[in-house]
Amino acid sequence: MAGSGQERARHWQYAELPGVDLLRASYVEKKFVRHTHENFVIAAIADGVEVFHHGGADQYAGPGALALVNPDTPHTGRAGVPEGWRYGAVYPSPELVAEIATETTTIRGTPGFTSPVLDDPYAAHLVHQVLRAAEEGNALAADTLLRVAVTRLLRLNGGPLPQRAVHTAGARVAARARAVLEERMAEPPTLERLAADLGTSPFALLRAFRDAYGMPPHTWLTDARVRRARHLLDAGSAPAEAAVAVGFTDQPHLNRHFNRIVGVPPGAYQRERKNVQDGAGRLLVPSRAWQIRQLSQAYAVKTADVVETADVVESADAVETAESPTPPSSGTPWGSGSPSDCRVSPSE
Repeated sequence: MAGSGQERARHWQYAELPGVDLLRASYVEKKFVRHTHENFVIAAIADGVEVFHHGGADQYAGPGALALVNPDTPHTGRAGVPEGWRYGAVYPSPELVAEIATETTTIRGTPGFTSPVLDDPYAAHLVHQVLRAAEEGNALAADTLLRVAVTRLLRLNGGPLPQRAVHTAGARVAARARAVLEERMAEPPTLERLAADLGTSPFALLRAFRDAYGMPPHTWLTDARVRRARHLLDAGSAPAEAAVAVGFTDQPHLNRHFNRIVGVPPGAYQRERKNVQDGAGRLLVPSRAWQIRQLSQAYAVKTADVVETADVVESADAVETAESPTPPSSGTPWGSGSPSDCRVSPSE
């Protein structure tokens, strides 16, 4: 993997995994700006090294490790080695993770990950298998493996998330400022005007907002605009319409920020959503390749890892023994080679 020509990504959804975004990506020069996600981030590194700023420090994740980010947690992303990094990621919703935690763990309260990096090749392998199952239309395997993976990660690296309480005057001002920016996203006030309306000074507001949300107001606003644009694109709005609706000057302006936060251009992102909607009514069955692997490996010996997770979902044994129990040393390939895989560029 070398050169900018190797940068490509596919960001999609699988109709049989509602509330879950999926990603395969290979990046060399890509730099994700500080941003957040509504869902959890579970990214399994296949090759190279990813560096992401999280919790006030740079975190490093290499092959066999997972980058784990809780919802609404600011972070960045870039290559940690010249050849970049290749990974697969699943983005389960907070509701799904909470459901799994209630059923399979002893975590009380809102569940989340306690460390942003976990070195666990087996869990990383499960993530790649979820993506492969989704690509091949195996709904039973995709759902089962996702639940097994999330359970394993919560058991190894999970705990209740601290509740963010608004106690200080600065936190209350920051919350009010955020509400104003959400309401006036397309035409936001200046920092000076916003501070004056809230009865504080610009630098006091800046400090309070950064303390509360991990980024200054203008960075938060860009992230929020992209997040809202994603919802508009999901609902069928054209990229140009979504750009203006959320306050970007035009579609190229949206493209630039969308690519730096989501990892793919908005047009490619929307095409994948349309593919999901168009295919939602079709009967999804396991691919021939998947069935062949199941038959050829039906008598594979279970590893200790499979036995450990057997109590999570009864069907997990059958699904996991149908796959290779040993994580590949170099990660997983791009799989189906879908024509939807797109090379990443600033615009379309």
